[in-house]
This record gives sequence, structure tokens and C-alpha cells, in this order.
Amino acid sequence: MIEKLFERLTRVIERALAWAFIGAVVLNFANVVARRALGESIAGADEVQIYIMVCMAFLGAVVVTWRRMHLRMDVLAQMLPAAVQRALHAAELILVAVLAGIALFQSTHYAWQMYLLDRRSDNAGIPMWIPHGSVAAGFGLIALIMLWRIAALARGDTRELAVDAPRAAGEEENGGRSR
Repeated sequence: MIEKLFERLTRVIERALAWAFIGAVVLNFANVVARRALGESIAGADEVQIYIMVCMAFLGAVVVTWRRMHLRMDVLAQMLPAAVQRALHAAELILVAVLAGIALFQSTHYAWQMYLLDRRSDNAGIPMWIPHGSVAAGFGLIALIMLWRIAALARGDTRELAVDAPRAAGEEENGGRSR
């Protein structure tokens, strides 16, 4: 059930970010046309695009983490015995959970301060807790994913330890191939 919830959530995030990216491209195009045709820029367009990119980076990291598609430096680790690889993987899960938890704490505190101060962006007037909150949400979800995987290891779920675990949604159905 939790697996399906994370899968649905990451699909929703992925689609929302895709639409936000399309919106940023359309806004950028409109801003270029306004600059060339009217000699004026759309107020706050650059800010909106930057905040969309912030959301894409931190919420997109949740999708990447869930699908195990993050960059890895594991050339040396692949040469080690399987037991050592499993121990390294467990240590990696714990370390990422701890670091994401620390980042969650700090970013939540900062976003809360922005909310209390009612701080808004200079040109677009966007409440600054929103982009900072997306950082907190991203790290919070990454921490939850890591805790779920640590719990799976503790339960003896060997799928979590598989070196060739599916890295993207739908790989199981495609015979282990990426889409």
C-alpha cells in the first residue's frame, strides 16, 4: 500500500512539474515577445521561472529518489563482495535519511520564518514560503522514502538490496529495461 502511495505521489509530482515547466517556457516566450514587440518585460516573469526551477529541482529529486535513478559513484563498490555491497547500501540509506532530515529541519525553519514575516518576492509578489517550502517538502519526502527503505531492509526485504533493482517506473513490466 505504501509502495502504491509513493508511486502515485511521484507520478502526480512528475506531471505537476511537467506542467509547471511548460508554463515557464510559455512565460519565457511571452516575455521575449513582450520585450521585442512592446519594449517592456513582464514584471516578475524571471522570478516565477526561477521559483519553478527551484520546485523542479527539489520536488523532482523525490521522483528520482523513488525510482532509484539518482547518480551513483559505485564503480569501486561493484568490485566488492556482495556482503560489503549490502552494508554500503544500508549505510547509504541511513546517511541519506539523516542528511535529508537535517535539511528538512533547516528548510522548514526557514520557510516558516518567511511565512511569519510575510516575505514576498520583489517583482512578482510571490510569498517566499512557497519556494522555500518546496525545498522542505522535497527533503521531507526523500527522508520518508529512505526511512521506508530502511524499514524494508529491517524486515528482510531483499528487493531493497538487489544491485539491479528497478530504477524507473514500469521496468518490471519491460523486462528490466528503462522506458
